[in-house]
Amino acid sequence: MAIGDRLRHAWDAFARTEPYTAPLGGRGEYWSMGGRPDRLRPMVFNERSIISSIYTRLGIDVAAVEVRHVRVDDENRYLEDVDSGLNNCLTLEANMDQPARAFRQDIALTLFDRGVCAVVPVDTSISPLQNGGFDIKTLRIGHIMMWYPQHIRVSLYNEKTGLREELTLPKSMCAIIENPLYSVMNEPSSTLQRLIHKLSLLDSSDELTASGKLDLIIQLPYVIKSEARRDAAEKRRKDIEFQLKGSQYGIAYTDGTEKITQLNRPAENNLMSQVEYLTNLLYIQLGLTPEVMNGTADEPAMLNYMNRTIEPVCDAIVESMRAKFLTKTARTQGQSVMYFNNRFKLIPIGGEGGIADIADKFTRNEIASSNEIRQLVGWKPSTEPKADQLINSNMPQGDTGVEPADAETEGIEADLDDAEGQLDAALGGG
Repeated sequence: MAIGDRLRHAWDAFARTEPYTAPLGGRGEYWSMGGRPDRLRPMVFNERSIISSIYTRLGIDVAAVEVRHVRVDDENRYLEDVDSGLNNCLTLEANMDQPARAFRQDIALTLFDRGVCAVVPVDTSISPLQNGGFDIKTLRIGHIMMWYPQHIRVSLYNEKTGLREELTLPKSMCAIIENPLYSVMNEPSSTLQRLIHKLSLLDSSDELTASGKLDLIIQLPYVIKSEARRDAAEKRRKDIEFQLKGSQYGIAYTDGTEKITQLNRPAENNLMSQVEYLTNLLYIQLGLTPEVMNGTADEPAMLNYMNRTIEPVCDAIVESMRAKFLTKTARTQGQSVMYFNNRFKLIPIGGEGGIADIADKFTRNEIASSNEIRQLVGWKPSTEPKADQLINSNMPQGDTGVEPADAETEGIEADLDDAEGQLDAALGGG
């Protein structure tokens, strides 16, 4: 497309003039703030205790899985990456504020915190309202505020003004992603919400216990029944309160006939046991273990965690993008959105079942080339042509003309045997 046509058809979600656009703000075109306004602000009660750590752990692990715009064959097998704006957003930079990994983590945290999010193409080559074959330039995460039959109202960060604005956009152009663990994490009566409520009650109880109140009962030497006696008792209470408040060390004096009883003792309740029970139940339902959280989990535990918790979230992300960002024609041509999880990160270098053992089996059975294995280890690729070929170096290679080391050794030994035989024959004949 020519430069003039691209400028004429370029589309910006915040520059539209459709009647259903409803920007908010009104603070002028440019203004500044101390924090990052584009960053996700979790709900207040989700910032407490273990909830934030669970969200962060899950978000980091989801962001570690690469998502790409790829081309596949007839069997839906990966062939190559597609050089497109969408792939640039997924692998390099989604927008001027977020690289690809931060963008993927933002998707995960929004899903866990709110249950659903919308991935909105902000800048595209042509208007998505007119043609489905648009190329995406930038992507943003939108918080869905309202639902309509054919549209959604999203709160989206506008990088031009520095404000979050509400836009009403068609569902057909936004990748709407729902949390697969919604019933565990986001339902009003789910395990996570019950745990949040119990943590809130526990915090309130701790604040009351440590509020600094003395909780005293003063027994006066007379019966308080008349109005005058009550006024005298109130005056006496305020006098003792004034003495305690005005004293440097909190000391007051009383009459010898007065008796003071202190009620400030630890409150006994079963909130902590309920919090521990709900925490263990939540870990089970999410496929988490304490070892996964502190990084000491073994390979079976990590495999179970990746298969039951992380991959369903990644599946939901790529399926929504595949359905909304790729037209039917593009899918027919073999384009797709896939995620790639490097499972070799969980494997040790040496020992049985380690990288060395796997590398030997992969190269010997012609599953991977030597350079592909070197890439997994973190080494530079070899310049030998043989390193990029799927060959078994332990077997004779007729096509390459390169014989394995064992065959060469056997040939040298045979030549030596023949030479020794000829020498013995010559000496015996002499």
